[in-house]
Amino acid sequence: MRTALGAGQRNLAAHHHAILALVASVEGSQEAVTEHASAAECVAAPHGLAQAATLSQWARARADLARGRLPEAAARLGPLVGAGPRRGHFAVRMLAVPCFVEAAARTGQADAARSAVAEFAHWTAQGADPQAPAQLARCRALLTEPDECEPLFTAALAHHDQLTGDFERGRTQLLYGAWLRRQRRPGEARGRLRDALVSFERGGALGWAAQTRGELRATGDAGQSEPTGSLALLTPQQLRIARCVAEGATNREVALRLSVSPRTVDHHLRNVFAALGVRSRVELSRWLDRAEKTTAHP
Repeated sequence: MRTALGAGQRNLAAHHHAILALVASVEGSQEAVTEHASAAECVAAPHGLAQAATLSQWARARADLARGRLPEAAARLGPLVGAGPRRGHFAVRMLAVPCFVEAAARTGQADAARSAVAEFAHWTAQGADPQAPAQLARCRALLTEPDECEPLFTAALAHHDQLTGDFERGRTQLLYGAWLRRQRRPGEARGRLRDALVSFERGGALGWAAQTRGELRATGDAGQSEPTGSLALLTPQQLRIARCVAEGATNREVALRLSVSPRTVDHHLRNVFAALGVRSRVELSRWLDRAEKTTAHP
């Protein structure tokens, strides 16, 4: 993005802003979503950049979903996902359909959601998007009768099992767990929600992790709280990596344990050192031990 701006390529920079807004919508930074989406839209609108405009609206809507703002998400996505003129960019519309269906199905707009799912089913059949079969089963679960929901959620998870990608799997587990809670099956719900929380924390999806903790509390699980005190300086992924390192694991061992690359571990570990002001793994271990004792015994 900086290179594009330095070269005077404002249209290209707008696309990068839109993609950064999407990244921020996963990470849970509302400020970053707003900053990058606004930067994209101020160029996209006068220059007719449909793809950048659609991506930025999708990012705003996904941030709304993470915060539980379902009507706002549905209102943003409705004009983008339908076919016809003045709709969203053709290459992005289908990617945004699962978000629209989630928002619309949960706000009493089932007919609009079903129409979007019908087109999404044709898209899925083309085989262009490996995540689409799992997302389609999840969408159908949100729109069907209660006695038919569970097989569809189970099918969605079976598709996820064939793929990488913690974020989409976490979203399916979250919706499945929330459905189980509403069916008065809290024990089963907690299992799904805990799996969702691990997926979101591993992927750094902080807003979604917070929503999952709220669902867990609604099941009566009081143990899933966010880090407090000095531990709050670290993101969930950084905290997981720091704890592994404090246990004596090498970067490669941490990478294997958390299903990430050694390069990712190294990147996060440098940020941990900078955030905490420590300079060695030994110092990190001592700091973490003190911090967790303070949290446990305020």
